[in-house]
Amino acid sequence: MKYTDVNAQSIDRWCREGWKWGQAIDHETVEKAKAGDWSVLLTPTKAVPKDWFCELNGAKILGLASGGGQQMPIFSVLGAKCTVLDYSSAQLESERKVAEREGYTIETVRADMSSPLPFEDESFDLIFHPVSNCYVENVLPIWKECYRVLKPGGILLAGLDAGINYVYDDSESQLRYKLPFNPLKDPALYEESLRLDWGIQFSHTIGEQIGGQLQAGFRLTAVYGDTNGQGRLHEYGIESFWATRAVKPE
Repeated sequence: MKYTDVNAQSIDRWCREGWKWGQAIDHETVEKAKAGDWSVLLTPTKAVPKDWFCELNGAKILGLASGGGQQMPIFSVLGAKCTVLDYSSAQLESERKVAEREGYTIETVRADMSSPLPFEDESFDLIFHPVSNCYVENVLPIWKECYRVLKPGGILLAGLDAGINYVYDDSESQLRYKLPFNPLKDPALYEESLRLDWGIQFSHTIGEQIGGQLQAGFRLTAVYGDTNGQGRLHEYGIESFWATRAVKPE
């Protein structure tokens, strides 16, 4: 079985078990968004600045590995035309249920973002990509595909794992694993990942994450850091995630 299939099955199960990132927003949150009171996350705790977005009314938005009914409902009720691509059936089903409940339409596409995206060139005004490429071994092809499917002047908003979480044990008190963290190159780590129900995850460097966006042709316009939101690294103020805003030049 491909590691991406392992991850899709793991995420489906996590959603059924109440995984935080697989629980859709409620009707009250949607109603607040309609009234202009809204926020969305790329990383665990910090809301994305509203000036990072394009005009949402009429915009074509791709939620890349962004299923679960958390961000796309907000963009949809603000007038955007949303497509969400995810390899988790449970995450896509959540999107469809919220759309039916709230009376808007959304296109859901079950696909693997590590493969070429099933969209025409220059299809979208904005891509919203929360932390998720930690489940993909090579991220540069993702950035190149994002560049391809964005219109000139289009915006890529991405949440990125900085890699430090992979160094520590579960208590975040002792160093345990070396970087890069790659179960595909370490059979013992692969088996441990399955046993502990982590899915198959990968650390990535700043060169892969932000440097990869630049290599794909993007212009970086803003960035901020974020913590895990809990645990010892959070208590010590250690930023373990980045959020980036990048633009495809016109």
